[in-house]
Amino acid sequence: MRWTFEPGHTSAEFCVRHMMVTYVRGAFKDVHGTLDFDPAAPERAKMRVVIDAGKLWTGEPARDAHLKSADFIDVEHHQTITFESESVELIGPADAEVHGRVTIRGVTQPLTLRTHFLGTWQTPWWEDGVDKGPKTRAGFVASAHLNRKDFGVNWNAILDRGGVAVGDDVEITLDAEAILDR
Repeated sequence: MRWTFEPGHTSAEFCVRHMMVTYVRGAFKDVHGTLDFDPAAPERAKMRVVIDAGKLWTGEPARDAHLKSADFIDVEHHQTITFESESVELIGPADAEVHGRVTIRGVTQPLTLRTHFLGTWQTPWWEDGVDKGPKTRAGFVASAHLNRKDFGVNWNAILDRGGVAVGDDVEITLDAEAILDR
């Protein structure tokens, strides 16, 4: 079964330590992708996710500009972030580890998404005020950790007592709503 991620209801979020005392969170809302997924055989699932890195948002325009610069994501030269699955390992009735490869700043590294299947539902599909449904939707939430330096994201500032402005460990959360293609 082929599914398409619905960009209006799918997001990739990140969280990273800031100034040794708090965390900065941000999101990418323009997330696209496809999923080959049969709920009866989830171990055979395959997915490809494409994120428009230029749509990064943290709520602070100056910080967003810095994160999009060559110091961090380098959106001018690397407009997209991608994830492509390679295998799925079931770890529970609705949970799996999706092993794959993520590309950030043109650097590809392995990444495992700890994924929870939220189920499927028949829903309306509104276009121009008319319900053209039903459409079958599936929901997933996935998380992972990565080290930003593995992707050449090395900018930092040293604080007194040995602290740093930006942590290396980045927590990723993907909230995905997929629509069954017909």
